[in-house]
Amino acid sequence: MLVVFLSPAYPPEMVSFTHGLAAAGARVIGVGEGAAPDSVRGAIAGWIAVDRILDRDHVVERVAEALGGVRPDRVEALWEVVVDAAAALRARLGVAGMSPDVVVGFRDKPTMRARVDAAGLRAPRTRRASTVAEVWAAARELGPPLVIKPVAGAGSADTYVIRSEADLDRVLAALQHVPEVQVEEFVQGEEFTYETICVDGAPVYESVCRYEPSALDARKNEWISPIIQSVRDLDDPYVAPGVTLGRAVIRALGMGTGFTHMEWFRTPSGDAVFGEIACRSPGANMVDLMNYTGDVDLYRAWADAVVHGRVGAIGDRPYSAAIVFKRARGRGRIRAIHGLEAFLRAHGGSVARVDLLPIGAPRRDWTQTFLSDGNLVVRDPDPTRTIALARAVATTVHLDAG
Repeated sequence: MLVVFLSPAYPPEMVSFTHGLAAAGARVIGVGEGAAPDSVRGAIAGWIAVDRILDRDHVVERVAEALGGVRPDRVEALWEVVVDAAAALRARLGVAGMSPDVVVGFRDKPTMRARVDAAGLRAPRTRRASTVAEVWAAARELGPPLVIKPVAGAGSADTYVIRSEADLDRVLAALQHVPEVQVEEFVQGEEFTYETICVDGAPVYESVCRYEPSALDARKNEWISPIIQSVRDLDDPYVAPGVTLGRAVIRALGMGTGFTHMEWFRTPSGDAVFGEIACRSPGANMVDLMNYTGDVDLYRAWADAVVHGRVGAIGDRPYSAAIVFKRARGRGRIRAIHGLEAFLRAHGGSVARVDLLPIGAPRRDWTQTFLSDGNLVVRDPDPTRTIALARAVATTVHLDAG
């Protein structure tokens, strides 16, 4: 099978997906800017260089020209900002897979919400706005508290909670670079995710994770060590409504074959409310987190779904796992790591990974990456013990920079 894979080396986790495709038996043609990175050279059969990977029309024309009439079996993308280019390429080349219209439902948030609403599923009321006047009109109609986010954004970047007119004035000034936003009612509740690998719209793998605190709170407060915990039992009544909702959303949006990543809220009354969904893998090392939960290789499982239309047997989850992201105190280079050795002595058997920046490395800009200055993954069969370990990492392990 010949697979054209857009951006096979960036973000960094795409390297693992590229090698997964090769291991599944695909001949992979990578598409990216510049020369093929060394990290994927052993996994690709060819490379198409483009000048601007984020320019959809340019990518479509350049790839079509480079293929010279050869029609691949699949065109794939898992980076949020190029999934629409992959859909446009499928349409141009006559390749099976999700159409541009289907992908719009996963990329354009107001369209997404409209289709979810049409299916009778619970979602926040939403309005689209491209001018200051339209934002104010939507805010007055929906009333505070509100959430404002980019129509085609990813994660929680440029996302704000609005509780007053003063908040709205301040946020509008910060969103001048965003051409179009979504204004929606704020939903009070715990924030969860629902992930799948699908084959022709049917989930062949499912996962639920929980944010602590919410992704938006974690993005706005530097002192927080964000935690994402996987849920071991998807039949647990606490999360089962979200799984049911997620399956219905996938049907409503016409998902094909590939990864999905959905965010949803559990209200204090126990209802599941839709947040948003993407037709790509989750970021923030969540694929690794799910791998640690199930002792599986979801990079290869996704590739098997794409190449063979099926995945191998995936058994029960032996663990609940949690990833804790650490942000160094201070600015400059990492100069000390406190509490790690003591934590490992006490709980080393429950630590699946330590991936902190080394001494001397420059600190990352925490406002630009959820990955912050590294992470630890802990896991245990008991979800209560798992979250207790994760909270201990959050409060006792520290990085100092200077």
